[in-house]
Amino acid sequence: MPPRKEVPKIEHPGVWQPPAGATQIPLWPANVALKKPDTGDHPEATGNGSPLVGGRKWHWASYITRPTMTIYRPEGPNTGAAMMVLPGGGFYAVAMDLEGTEICDWVTRLGITCVVLKYRTPQVWPKENGRAKRPKVLLGLEDAQRAMGLLRQRASTYGIDPDKIGVIGFSAGAYLVANMSNTTQRTYPVADAADRQSPRPDFAIMAYTARLWDPDKGRNNLELAPWAQISANAPPTLIIQAMNDPTDNVRHAMAYALALNDAGVPVDMRLYARGGHAFGMRPTKDPVTTEWPAEVKQWLHDIGML
Repeated sequence: MPPRKEVPKIEHPGVWQPPAGATQIPLWPANVALKKPDTGDHPEATGNGSPLVGGRKWHWASYITRPTMTIYRPEGPNTGAAMMVLPGGGFYAVAMDLEGTEICDWVTRLGITCVVLKYRTPQVWPKENGRAKRPKVLLGLEDAQRAMGLLRQRASTYGIDPDKIGVIGFSAGAYLVANMSNTTQRTYPVADAADRQSPRPDFAIMAYTARLWDPDKGRNNLELAPWAQISANAPPTLIIQAMNDPTDNVRHAMAYALALNDAGVPVDMRLYARGGHAFGMRPTKDPVTTEWPAEVKQWLHDIGML
């Protein structure tokens, strides 16, 4: 796979704002104290730049101290289903268009309410013996669980079925999906009735995930990392991955899929030879970039969400 074209990175202070027609909602009341990202009270920033994906720049938000969710209403008939989008960004930033708003442009055409999560970043994983280790408190997970509780509590307001709320995540966002799927434990105090709702999604979709496989066990041993939890109550899961992903080894996806299967959780995989990493929905010469949305749509039909 030829290298993607590098272009200068540009970042400046500013709070990310959604396009017209979408509604951005704070996850917590302003008076609720939240644990801050690594950069403390650094003003929020937006940026764009390297590398180009599908010939275009992608845009991110970072230094996020007050997380939000942005709601996009479905186009045409409302199926009642909802999908929360968790963009990637390596827990350094949140890829707001490539793996966020552009996904919602497609999701809403299916008659599904779409919700983009802008979660707290940056949060660098500490290293132990040269390996990154999961933080005990994962800020992005707290934000995702809070958002799921709000969606369930306000389901009638948003026109969604509280039993048809799923998640789709990309890269670091896919790792958050795995965490949401396998635990209902929260690491923050209950703030209100929304936090008494189940934070577990009703279906889960993961694209080019990472941080789940234990590479210290050897390339041919598909054991999970020590911090990876698996629950028999995890929702039906679809995993999308390119075999030549240079950033997140395909073994992360394979190890997680096998662990879910062993726990009795329905899991589907769509593996493609080429595609690399962080392709989102932007068409390239690699078939995965144009074929995976149809695979997801069919899978949602198969599990009764559409």
